[in-house]
This record gives sequence, C-alpha cells and structure tokens, in this order.
Amino acid sequence: MILTYIEIREGKIKKSSLETLGEAARRAAELGVPAGAVVVGDGLDGVAAELLAAGAAKVFLLENAGLAAYAAPAYAAVLADLVKAASPAAVFFPATAMGKDLAPRLAARLGVAMASDCVKVEVRAGRLVFTRPIYSGKAFLTLALSSTPAVASLRPNVFTPAALTIPAEAAGSVRTAPEASAALTIPAASAGEIVKTAVGLPAGAENGRAAEIEHEAGAELDVAEAEIVVSGGRGMRAPENFALLRELAAILPKAAVGASRAAVDAGWIGHAHQVGQTGKTVSPNLYLAFGISGAIQHLAGMSSAKVIAAVNKDAEAPIFKAADYGIVGDVFQVLPALKDELQKALKE
Repeated sequence: MILTYIEIREGKIKKSSLETLGEAARRAAELGVPAGAVVVGDGLDGVAAELLAAGAAKVFLLENAGLAAYAAPAYAAVLADLVKAASPAAVFFPATAMGKDLAPRLAARLGVAMASDCVKVEVRAGRLVFTRPIYSGKAFLTLALSSTPAVASLRPNVFTPAALTIPAEAAGSVRTAPEASAALTIPAASAGEIVKTAVGLPAGAENGRAAEIEHEAGAELDVAEAEIVVSGGRGMRAPENFALLRELAAILPKAAVGASRAAVDAGWIGHAHQVGQTGKTVSPNLYLAFGISGAIQHLAGMSSAKVIAAVNKDAEAPIFKAADYGIVGDVFQVLPALKDELQKALKE
C-alpha cells in the first residue's frame, strides 16, 4: 500500500492532499498495490466518500476529540501507530506547512529516511524513485530510499488529482475498529472500505496542541494552492499599492496574491503571502511578478511555475533570466493597462 496523509481544514480536504493522493494512486497501480488515505481528527465521516472517489482504495479515519485541532506530536504518534500496523510501502504527504512539519516527525519516529518537496515520483524496477530540487532549484536530485516505508512530501500544484469512480456499495462500507490506547490493531480492509478507529491520545499530548486558530481578515486563497499567483515586491513601493495586485487577482480564476520577502519584511503584506526559500513554495500555471528583482531565495520558491511573466523597471533584474515573458517598465503603468486588457478579453 501507498498511504497518503490527508490534510483537512474546516471540514474540507485541501486541494494539495487530493493531488498527493492522485499521484499515490497512480504509482500504487504501477506497483500492483492499493492506495490508502489517512485522516486524523474528529467527526471525519463526511470526507471518506470523497477520498474513495479521488483514488483511495482504503480510507483510515483516526478519531479523537482531542485531535480536532492539529497537534504535531500527537498526530505523529497516532500516524506512527497506524503505519506500524498497516505496513505500507510508502507514506506520502502534501508539502504544505502542515505536511512539512508532520512528515519528518513521522520519519523520525519510524527511524526511516525521507524525501522532501518532491516534484516527480517514478517506479523503476519495482521501486519508488523521487526527484526533488536542490541548491535553491538550480539542480535536481533523483533518489531511492532504502528504508521502508519510504516517507515523502510532494510539492503542491505539480501533481494531478485522480478522478476515479468507486461503486456506491463499496463507498458505503464502513468498518469500525476497536479503540486503541497504545498500538493500533487495524482489521484487514477490502477495496473501497472505510476503517474508522477511535484512537487514544498519546502521553503528553496536552503539552503540544493548538489553543486557538485565528483567521486573517478577508482571508484569501492560499498561494500554495492557487493556479495563478500575482506577486509583488519592493517595487510596489507601499502597502496600499498591493490593492492593485488584489484587483488583478480578483478578475483571474483561482488566483492569489503573493509577495517577496522584502515586501513582507517591510510590513506591506502578511507572511502567509510570502513566496520563496523562507516562505512558501508555489507551482502555479502562471506566476506574475511585479516589482520583484528575483533574488535566488525568491526564485527557489517559484521557479517551478509553468509560465513566469515579470515586470520590472530594471532591465538587468535577475527575474528576467527565469521569466518566459518580461516587460521592462513601470509597474504602475503596466498594471492598469494589463487589468483593462484582461477584463476586455474575459468579456469576449
């Protein structure tokens, strides 16, 4: 089995998790093993059928009221118990903030190796082979992990979600496993089965838990999951000018506003929007960079975008070396003109 950790936010499955599950299903088919999905939390019945339809042959629901909010040590402990009981060949995570936090904790508990932020997964001679960027995206490393299970995190927006159809009678099959306070005992599950387990809280779980979740006012689409990222840097000059980027993003489908570290450090926009080595890694279909010089730390976070278009008044800006299209000019002249042209094109 290839097991995928599924991230849930406010009762909904994150798009990056469906992408990761889709890739797990494809590689599992090549290996001739089932694809599984695991969700940790409380009140998870509503997501199980969607996961079966998205490529999972087995869905494990690990429930406890104390796990309703993400808590890294407790989540890692219950996941480790499941992995030991189910013995998957590999465990995949989406390379989101949560996935990057949880995957290495699981690998450490199991004493196995991990491949992080992978952009390609292959099967060669019956083994999983992972490709990940290194040296800030300047090169790629291809590796196979000798330990079992192979733990890997997959970069969002790189892989395609699966669109599989599961028979209704299979999707409705639910098996409840007995509560496990120490080690999990997972009953054998047939294809399309949901295995629901009441797990016990690991010792010390109360010492590391989320006390409260604060939502940003006017919360926007996460840049890591957007198909188009409209990003601004120091060249935007002031925080109020990011409104121009938001206006442009508002007329584009599945678009989010990003920023360089310089803009975030200046307090012009929140850290959740930062793209780069110390921010988020994005792989959108289109990355629009306005007033961003293109420091190597920023390029490391967006160089895997399918198309990059940049606007900068400095013709020698490094961003133009990475861009597919570039405009040397004033962003405050280009932005309104681009917005007008896009609006006309979308009306046609």
